[in-house]
Formats: sequence, C-alpha cells, structure tokens
Amino acid sequence: MDLEEAYQVVGEFGPYQKRAIAGLVLIQVYMACQSMLIVLVGAVPQYQVEQKDGGSSGQPELQSVSFTDDVDSIVTEWFLIKQQAYKVNLAGSLFFAGVLVGNVVFGPLSDKIGRKPVFLTGLFFEVLFGYATALAPSYEVFAVSRLLVGLMNGGIGLVCFVLTQEYVGKSYWAMTGTLTNMTFAVGIALFAALGYYIRPWRDLATAANSPGILFFLLCVTLPESPRWLYSRGQTERAEEVLRYMALRNGKTVTNLTLRRVGTGKPGNRDDRGTGVLQLVTHPVLRWRTMVLMYVWYACSLVYYGLTLGASETSGSRYVNVAMYGLVELPAYPLCIYFINKHWAGRRKSMASFLCLAGSACLCTTLVPENTGALLSVTSLALLGKLMVSAAFNIVYVYTSELYPTVIRNAGLGVCSMSCRVGGILAPFVPSMRALHSSMPFTVFCLSGLTAGCLGLLLPETLNRPAAETLEELSNPACSRVLESKVHLYKDDQWKSNHK
Repeated sequence: MDLEEAYQVVGEFGPYQKRAIAGLVLIQVYMACQSMLIVLVGAVPQYQVEQKDGGSSGQPELQSVSFTDDVDSIVTEWFLIKQQAYKVNLAGSLFFAGVLVGNVVFGPLSDKIGRKPVFLTGLFFEVLFGYATALAPSYEVFAVSRLLVGLMNGGIGLVCFVLTQEYVGKSYWAMTGTLTNMTFAVGIALFAALGYYIRPWRDLATAANSPGILFFLLCVTLPESPRWLYSRGQTERAEEVLRYMALRNGKTVTNLTLRRVGTGKPGNRDDRGTGVLQLVTHPVLRWRTMVLMYVWYACSLVYYGLTLGASETSGSRYVNVAMYGLVELPAYPLCIYFINKHWAGRRKSMASFLCLAGSACLCTTLVPENTGALLSVTSLALLGKLMVSAAFNIVYVYTSELYPTVIRNAGLGVCSMSCRVGGILAPFVPSMRALHSSMPFTVFCLSGLTAGCLGLLLPETLNRPAAETLEELSNPACSRVLESKVHLYKDDQWKSNHK
C-alpha cells in the first residue's frame, strides 16, 4: 500500500500522534521566549549623565550615569548607552543572523541524516547556549551566545514544524501547522507575563530557558518520521514506526506492507541529486522555489514592518510585548476555516490574505492622521498585520505540501532564508518617511499585492496526495495513480463504516 493508505489504517491523528504533536507544539512557547528575549533583557531605562570635574587641571571631566527607572537589564549592567547603545540591537541582529544560517544548514541536514537526530541535537545545544546567555560574564560572551542560540532556534524550528506534519495524515497538516504557529504567538504573550514577574535579566533568561530541558526529555522517545524513512527507501523501518503508532493508537494491524520505492536504491538519479542543488536544477522545484522565496520575503517584510509601526506606542513594555503576540490569534481560526474549503484552498486563501494586507496598508495612506479610533492609521496597520499573519501561517503549511518529503526541509530552509532577509530589511523601511510620509506603507502595500498575485501561479494542494520522491513530482502519472488510490480507499472506508 501507499503511505497515505497506511496512515488511513494506522490512524491519521490517533491518541499517540496527539500526544507527540502536543509536545512538539508546546516547544514553540520555549522558542518564542528565546526569540523575544532581547526585547526585555535589553530594555533601556531612563537615565541621566552627570558631568563631574576631574579635580586638577588637565584631567578630563568624569561622567556619572544614574538610571532613573528600576530596570535590571544588560543595559544597566554593562552601561550600553550613548556610543555603546548599538550593542543592544547588535545582539538582536546576531540572533536573527543565526536563525538565517540555521534555516539554511539544518533543513538539508535533516533531509539527509534524518529529522529526529538533527532536531534533538539542535534542541540540546539551544538549551546549553541559552544558559550561556544567562551566565554571560561580559557582553561579548552574551552576543556570541545569542548568535549560537539563534542558529539552533532557526534550525530546530523548521524540523519541528515538519515533524508535526509528517507524524500525521495529510488531511491534518493544515491543523497541526496552524497550531504550531498559533502556539508561538501565545508564547510571546506568556513571555511578557514571565518578564513582568521576573525582573532581573539573568533570572528571566534562566527561567525562559529551563523549560527546554523538559521538552528535550519528552522528545527523546519520539520515533523517526515514517515519511522521511519511506522517502529514503528505508521501507522496513517506516513500517516498524507505523506499526508502533498503530499499537499505541489501539489498532490491530495484521498486514501493513508499503509499496517499495526507488529512492533508496543505489544509483538512483533522484537519490544522488537530492539536496539544495535540486531546488535550482529541477524545473518544477526551481519555479516553485522562486515564487515561494518572494512570497516568504514579502510576508516577513510586511509582518515585521507593521509590527514595528504598531508597537511604537507608549505604555508598559510588557503589555506591548503581549499585544505583539495576541493580535495574531484571530488569524489562525480564519486560516483553518478557509484553507480546508474546496472553493478557497491553500493558494487562493494565501493570495487573498496577502492582497488584503496590502490593501489595508494602501488605506493607511488615504486616512488622515487625526481620525477616530475605529478608523485610524494604527487600526488599519493592525488589520494589515492580522491579514499578513494569516498569510504567513498558510505559507508555512502550503510550502511543506509543495515540496516532496526528500527535499521538504531543504525547501523550507531556503524559503526561510529569504524570510529572514525580509525581516532584516523591515526596520529600514520606516526611514523612507524622509522621502514621503506614505512611502513605508506604499512599500508594504506593493509587497503584499505583488506576492499575492504571484502566489496564484502556484498549484493547489488541497485534497491532493503529498509527493514523497522527486520522481512523483516529475511524473504526473504517478501522482494521479496515487491520488486515485487514496480516493478509492477512502470510499471503501466510508462504505464499510455506513453499512
């Protein structure tokens, strides 16, 4: 039988898969805390610089710095003010630079040697480097530790997302992917609450990092992805994992034999060429990757650009950080509803949300500054962020379905790399106000609209079987045969259940 048929027998989302997915989804809370750590530990309090006479003539004046706010951060410990103030932003940039590299390195690595070993190794070292952050004796050690934490965070984030989908049947991919992204947003709000009650920055860094130990211990017992094993030609091991899932799901499986594929055979062309290079040389993958890279870039540019604009408000920094995550939550029920409807699907939903985000940014250029709270630049910017958050969630799920299993992590890694480029450029867009006050939102508008239109050129993946090998992607006949088998099997199951 085919892999999708096997999941129908084993259980697409049985009790065992629910427990495994719950652990992987909750890891997003830990990863969100690491991503947002610099926002609170790098808080800059109000301060005063007093000039003091050096005493005798010829000596330079001494400066005394006094912080007027009761804040314990890396700024107050290492006096990162004035000429040293750039070091706070540098630490944040180093983290996201590490995330970018981790996206590129860990994706192909997990496609080559397996999901589980790469994921557990990355999680172990992220926890280790996280404690190095909390115990850093100097700024230099702190900055290097943030780079290394970002490297691990970016890598395991991709592998964790892929595992939440490869453990279940394809019909549940949208749900597990949405839960993963939604939990990350909740993690941002929880980190704000943690920071409110734990003020010393070293204690906060330790508390935010410690749950990683628990998650590591929980994930040690997870099996390797049966989809990855199957795509690499390790059919016997894939069958063992599927039987184990069936047993834990309370199902008795007497005859579970997967159809042998040629991916793992020596001399197979697809096996030798699997990797990042295939994203360039394979004609189908090359086109999809080019479009997806721009879509990911635009999502990141608009998302982080609007976030920076919406967060420029007075008030408690903890409330602002919490709103940074909570404003995204309404987007996820919208995603789950639309992407599973046959008249919308992945492609149209993603394109529509991107165009709506661009339209909201366009409207901000037409609304006067001093308007009511219901219709203002801030409310339209938040509406745009809500829309682009929905698009961002869909593009994660959609991308994983557009790439075959043998190269899925490599594809996600390259797309995430372009995503980080958009995030790096986003802070520079507001400076375009020097040219015209409407320029930043014009950039976000054009980015959202063009990405939405380009996304319509991609194929729909709703209710279609996931490709496991490059051969299935290149040969439409293989996909049609697999799809017809899955539909026939589902019809037989429906008839047997309604007799």
